[in-house]
Amino acid sequence: MTDYAKLDAWIDAHFDEEVKFLQQLVQVPTDTPPGNNAPHAERTAELLKDFGFEAEKHAVPAQEVQDYGLESITNLIVRRPYGSGGRTVALNAHGDVVPPGDGWTHDPYGGEIAEGSLYGRAAAVSKSDFASFTFALRALEAVAKPTQGAVELHFTYDEEFGGILGPGWLLKNGLTKPDLMIAAGFSYEVVTAHNGCLQMEVTVHGKMAHAAIPTTGVDALQGAVKILNALYAQNTRYQQVTSKVEGITHPYLNVGRIEGGTNTNVVPGKVVFKLDRRMIPEENPVEVEAAIRQVIADAAAESAGITVEIKRLLLANSMKPLAGNKPLVDAIQKHGQDVFGEPIKAMGTPLYTDVRLYGEAGIPGVIYGAGPRTVLESHAKRSDERVVLEDLRRATKVIARTLADLLG
Repeated sequence: MTDYAKLDAWIDAHFDEEVKFLQQLVQVPTDTPPGNNAPHAERTAELLKDFGFEAEKHAVPAQEVQDYGLESITNLIVRRPYGSGGRTVALNAHGDVVPPGDGWTHDPYGGEIAEGSLYGRAAAVSKSDFASFTFALRALEAVAKPTQGAVELHFTYDEEFGGILGPGWLLKNGLTKPDLMIAAGFSYEVVTAHNGCLQMEVTVHGKMAHAAIPTTGVDALQGAVKILNALYAQNTRYQQVTSKVEGITHPYLNVGRIEGGTNTNVVPGKVVFKLDRRMIPEENPVEVEAAIRQVIADAAAESAGITVEIKRLLLANSMKPLAGNKPLVDAIQKHGQDVFGEPIKAMGTPLYTDVRLYGEAGIPGVIYGAGPRTVLESHAKRSDERVVLEDLRRATKVIARTLADLLG
C-alpha cells in the first residue's frame, strides 16, 4: 500500500467516528445573531481532548464582543509541532452560522442522517470542516508520522460578521503566523479568490404626522423608495462590469432588510434598510463605498425634508491569489483528481469569507473542504442545510494527503 492508500484506509476505518463528531457539533447551536458562541467552543475543545488534541481557548474580551453586536466568542487553536524546519500549515473553519429560519423538514440541530446526507444548520458551512480537518490531522499523525513542520487547527467564531474577532483577532494579537492555510470550502473546486463585501445601514428621516393630515409630515418611506430605486438601478449598470476571475461574474447589490413606520394611520417618520454590495476582486472598496454614498445622497436630495444617515456595518476586502499558494493548489488538485475521479478546478467564488484576513497578513491560502458543487446544493443559509457524507469522507482524504505532501 502507498502512504496515500494507508491514509485513505485509516479515514475509512474511522469514518463512523468522524460522522458522530460532526453530529455532536451540529447539536450545539451557534446562531449568529445573537452570537453566543463560547459554549460551542467549549464543547469542541472537550471532544478534541478525546482525540488527544489540546485546544488553546482564546476568549475575546466580553466588552469587545458586545460592542461588536455579539454575545460571546472563544476562538480555538490546536498546535501540533513535528520538528524543526518545514512549513506550518493552518486549517481554519468557522463555527458561527446564521439562524435556521423556517421550512425545515429535519431538526436543524439534530444532525440527522437521511439518504446519505447529514442535515443541520452548519452541517455544510462549516462544521463539516471541523470534522474533515480534525480527522485528516488524526490520519496524518497515525499514518504519515511527520517529522518536520507543524499543523494548526483554527476553529473560529466570527465569519458571519466578517472575521475581525475570529481569524482577524488571532492574527492581530500575534497568536498565530502560519506559512500556508486552508479554509473551509467545498470538495469539487479549490478557491483562490473571492468577492469583497460592503454592508451598510441607511436611516431615512422624515417627519411623523397623522395620516388624516399627511401634508403636516414628511413621508420617510417615499424618500426611501426613491433611494431604493436609485440603488436598484445600479444593478443594471453593474452587469456591464465583468471580472476576469473564473467563477466570479459582476458586482451586485442586495437590500436584505427594511423596517420603519409606527402604524398604518401614521405617516412614517423613519425607515431603516440594510444593503449588501458584493465587490469583484478588481474593484477598489474605497471607491465603491464613495459611489454608493453618492447615489444615496443624490436620491435623498430629490425629496424635500428628507435626511439620511449612513453607517458602514462591514467592509470585507476581496481575496486575491497570493503567489505562494501554488503548493496548496497543486496538492489539492492532484489528490482531488485521484479521490473524486474528476478535475478539481482552481477558481474564484462570489462569496466573501474571513480567509481574506490571512491573505492580508501575507499568508497564502485557499478554500477547500467538504461540500457539494454549489452553495445552492448545500442549502447553506436556507432550510435543510446538509452535507453529503461521501463528500465529507473524500474531502477528508484529500486534506490528509495534502498535509502529507506539504509536511513531507
